[in-house]
Amino acid sequence: MRFDLLAIGLTTIDITVYPVASLPEDEAGQIVERIAFSPAGTAGGTALVAQRLGLRTAIASAVGQDPQGQMIRSMFEAAGVDTSLLDTDPQWPTSTTVLPIRPNGDRPNWHMMGASIFAPVTDAVMAALADTAAVHWACVGFPGVAGQGADALRAARSRGVFISCDLIAPTDAAQSDLDTLLPHIDVFMPSLAEVRALAGTDDPVEGARAFMMRGAGSCLVKLGARGAMLVLPDRQFHVPAYAIDPVDTTSCGDSLCAGYIAGRARGLEAEDALRFGVATAAQVSLGVGTLGRLESYDATLAFMRDTPVKDEK
Repeated sequence: MRFDLLAIGLTTIDITVYPVASLPEDEAGQIVERIAFSPAGTAGGTALVAQRLGLRTAIASAVGQDPQGQMIRSMFEAAGVDTSLLDTDPQWPTSTTVLPIRPNGDRPNWHMMGASIFAPVTDAVMAALADTAAVHWACVGFPGVAGQGADALRAARSRGVFISCDLIAPTDAAQSDLDTLLPHIDVFMPSLAEVRALAGTDDPVEGARAFMMRGAGSCLVKLGARGAMLVLPDRQFHVPAYAIDPVDTTSCGDSLCAGYIAGRARGLEAEDALRFGVATAAQVSLGVGTLGRLESYDATLAFMRDTPVKDEK
């Protein structure tokens, strides 16, 4: 296989400012510790983190013909992410997010929609499905792939490709799209807030089972400060979060997905892969930007050995 992971969907440039306790009045200014630029998004962030963990990754999406797009492409290439399927769309700007991170880790944001949500599944992307071990589908409900998702995932699954799926927002369009997508997905990866919005329950197991009744092979529910839950057809298990003081939680969901995929690709059993995903997200949250303080696959294993988990009693 040419790739271990092909991530398809939302790709943004994140401009992260830390820390921001308040906005300056009028034309006043503030000195901050750090301003970081990072490729991000449910596809872009997952691809970048998975590459850092040692997978050969590719990104299938689009950027605009603007400085942000040039920066995303160059940063991906510097990290080793394959950009041959990252198109440039002159009709739209690059999806861009500005995140003023509060001292407690909260992350309000300003987002400009752009080229990645309008990117179609091209013939080149369809051809690449035969050349990858795993696909991360991160464009649920996007207008650019309308009507193409089920065909693409069906083709991938027929070739033995492992398929994961994440959301950007629990919209009506996403809910409708999931009806056609879930039967072709091995693991669906919503947050608990998305479970609440789409399945109408705060119980992660009940919500996971609802998505599995709609066709998903399994469901990984991201629980934020409580870690994550993985529900399989015959069993379920919860992995608690690590006892750390997070700095920036912006990319934690994407990095948890990437960590789970990387752990599975390295042959870890499902529970250990979930634990590895939670550890990946923890390291990302310790720094600013998509990669935070994440170093490598082996460093993540060391983090798991040396860092206690939260006492949830």
